[in-house]
Amino acid sequence: MKKRVHRPVIFDLEFTAWDGSLQSGWTRPGEFREVVQIGAVKLAPGSLKPVDEFEILILPRLNPVLSGFFIGLTGITNEEVARRGVDFITGYRAFLDFAAGAPLWAHGRDDLVLAANLRLYGWDRHFAVPDYTNAISWFLEQGVDLRGKHACDVAEAAGATFSGRQHNALDDARGIAAGIRSLVEKGAPNPFVNSIPACS
Repeated sequence: MKKRVHRPVIFDLEFTAWDGSLQSGWTRPGEFREVVQIGAVKLAPGSLKPVDEFEILILPRLNPVLSGFFIGLTGITNEEVARRGVDFITGYRAFLDFAAGAPLWAHGRDDLVLAANLRLYGWDRHFAVPDYTNAISWFLEQGVDLRGKHACDVAEAAGATFSGRQHNALDDARGIAAGIRSLVEKGAPNPFVNSIPACS
């Protein structure tokens, strides 16, 4: 029987924010990190070339009207979310289906944001966040310090080219993947080949 190959998934989130949210850590009254967009890239573990992509918009419940700050940052509008957004758990399940049990990587602690949304909407007893790796640690081991930077900064910090719109979850995920691929092509150890059978 042929062994199934799990292709690593690099993902990113965009979540509700207001001017000053980052500085306050979303501690001001009524502010929550409600996920609005999930973007992900699935890679061939050997070549690190993208083989599939995922993107979905989520309808926030507690703050259903996106702030002008968020719209300006991400380019995601209230009209777009109303047109094609889904409930969080629907989007989260679709993301898990896309990942199909593969290793999940992101820049920073997006795993905590997903876990907080599960709690926020009362789904934490039914769903959990899969095994997760914070890519910042791997980049730091390769001499690239991403602490204090955003996901959209990863590609250029690693010597790759960022394409698309900054603070778009799918474009940022592509940028993280490009950064990993760039360093591996320059001689860094491939973080996926030891734990996953290589394929191109």
